[in-house]
Amino acid sequence: MVAVMPLQRAFAAGGPFGIDHRIAYDNSGIWARHDQKVLMGATIATVVGGSLLLGDQDKLGDTFWRSLDSMAVSSAISQGLKWTFQRERPSQTSDPDKFFQGIKYQSFPSGEVTAIAGAVTPFVVAYGHDHPAVYALELLPLYDAVARVKVRGHWQSDVLAGWAIGTAVGIWAAKRNSPLILGWLPGGFQVGFIHRF
Repeated sequence: MVAVMPLQRAFAAGGPFGIDHRIAYDNSGIWARHDQKVLMGATIATVVGGSLLLGDQDKLGDTFWRSLDSMAVSSAISQGLKWTFQRERPSQTSDPDKFFQGIKYQSFPSGEVTAIAGAVTPFVVAYGHDHPAVYALELLPLYDAVARVKVRGHWQSDVLAGWAIGTAVGIWAAKRNSPLILGWLPGGFQVGFIHRF
């Protein structure tokens, strides 16, 4: 009987992958919403700052620009999907199958997890083979995914879909011939502020 109970709970879950369910609300300690916002802000500041400071004159600067591309493109995709699927958040309903509920509902996929996964993936692609410690960057989207579920900001499938989108776009950005956004800007951005002075 004890062995069957977890199976019953798994089959009782819903959502597109059959895994979504509410978990106990936890907005304390490292899971606090404030810490998630700090991580998102720090990710944006690091990627934008690194891109502008380093330019595209070396591998690290080029990777920062690819990370910026990945964050921008994956965030745009994520927002488009949010407007399309209009899913209610776990803080709004206990039913994970509530899609197409109106434009104000934007749970699927997780935009933060998408952006953070998109930010770290170009670094993993560029440096992971030679420096395996870089794979630890994947702990950032993992943390954010768990935290978003704990504060009932997203369902499990929301964060998994966001992570997959961010990773896929990050691989695309890393494999391009040149960074996308940098190609739209005047040539001075290729040098970077550090190399100018």
